[in-house]
Amino acid sequence: MNSTTTRSLPDSLPDSLSDVIVVGAGPTGLLLAGDLAAAGLRVTLVEKRPHKISNLSRAFAVHARSLEQLDARGLADELEAKGRPADRARLFGQLTIRFDALPSRFRHVLVIPQYEVEKVLERRAAEAGVRFRYETEVTGLRQSADTVTVDVKGPAGEPETLTAAYVVGADGHRSAVRDAVGLPFPGKSVIRSVLLADVRLDEAPEDLLTAHAVGDAFAFIAPFGDGYHRIVAWDRRRDVPDSEPVGLDEVREVVRRALGRDYGMRDARWMSRFHSDERQAPSYRVGRVFLAGDAAHVHSPAGGQGMNTGLQDAANLGWKLAAVLGGHADPSLLDTYEAERHPVGRSVLRSSGGIVRMAMAKYPWTLAFRAALTAFLGRVGPARARVLGQISGIGYKYAAPRGAHRFVGLRAPDVALKGGRLYEALRGGRFVLITPQSPRQSPGSDPAKELAAEDRLAVESWASDRRTTVLVRPDGYVAWAADEGAADARAVKTALAAALGR
Repeated sequence: MNSTTTRSLPDSLPDSLSDVIVVGAGPTGLLLAGDLAAAGLRVTLVEKRPHKISNLSRAFAVHARSLEQLDARGLADELEAKGRPADRARLFGQLTIRFDALPSRFRHVLVIPQYEVEKVLERRAAEAGVRFRYETEVTGLRQSADTVTVDVKGPAGEPETLTAAYVVGADGHRSAVRDAVGLPFPGKSVIRSVLLADVRLDEAPEDLLTAHAVGDAFAFIAPFGDGYHRIVAWDRRRDVPDSEPVGLDEVREVVRRALGRDYGMRDARWMSRFHSDERQAPSYRVGRVFLAGDAAHVHSPAGGQGMNTGLQDAANLGWKLAAVLGGHADPSLLDTYEAERHPVGRSVLRSSGGIVRMAMAKYPWTLAFRAALTAFLGRVGPARARVLGQISGIGYKYAAPRGAHRFVGLRAPDVALKGGRLYEALRGGRFVLITPQSPRQSPGSDPAKELAAEDRLAVESWASDRRTTVLVRPDGYVAWAADEGAADARAVKTALAAALGR
């Protein structure tokens, strides 16, 4: 990769020039574009669809780790007020997943339509100054040593070129950006003819989140909070193309077989049929072009991890692009995006795929395995906690350098500080240095003052008598830590220089 420092382009740019072009106005693209613009960069967001956030969506759940990231942007409480928190989910009639056991401020999964998440993220991006280009299709791109030129076709079909220092493809599983850089998307279709329906129910299920499989039928029900419920259903015996029309009677019949009743299903506002793929790009970066979200990885909807994994991709990449384009970090920092996020994407493929395969079990030995596994998870706390950590996103850790403190690479919980909470301190895309002393007495106060003045660092102290000094990245992962006795002024200064750069 290019090892020279790349600074942000000048402020006085024509509309065809940007620091970063983000392609795709789904949750991943909107979060990333908003982060970059909030950091003072010129950002253009290109979207093929018209400017209309649909009230129909496949994603319906925001997990704890994503809520923490949204909290670091001051958005979580607003979404919490619009959604329905579910503190548990019941799977296959035997296993109860308890989200209220999570070590997080958000001890639940928030059931909320994707379009509500998009509305909040779009508003934030617009307020930060993102330039939106709707009804604009990417037709190709070319890279040079310093820029990427993107060929687009506008609303009237007229060709145009846009230029930026970097481009991020967040444009879904049929990504035009991924195709333009020649990256394959290996994988396969795992399950076909999955039914989606948003319906009203005369009777609410006993559990807020309900999933079960019996024989050849599987069904999942979740409430949207607006009077409608999301139904995901699958009939092993009916393998038809996605284009085959869906009728409410078909959905009713599959749900009745899987759950024993259809709960008085009626008034469908949307029904669709789709197939579920498991695919992942071999690389998330080609030169100055990155992939994020469904453009980089797609998997089954089991566990509701799709949108959440994309939001985590955006949170990881955004602060790194801002640091490089701001002239604070070497461009080699951008290589850590793929190094950290590709293994997570692979893990999500495995965990969501495992849930789907349990739902698809039909032979006596596979049904026996499912029963044994759910019983094991119900009895063994550490195994259950690991599954919960994967589904919620709380449990992922990034690789740490050899000899690093045991905290490095871990997600930082929303700990109490003398000045408030950690995720409040992270707002503004800053690093946070937490010390045992008050900021004025901190052993790292001298090197930290200059960075704090630039609004790139917040210096805080523990609300408790904890003696560890911790440096937290803008995405809420620990960059550096030292126990009492090892966190002298020189160590803190070295850590700040390594993490925050110039």
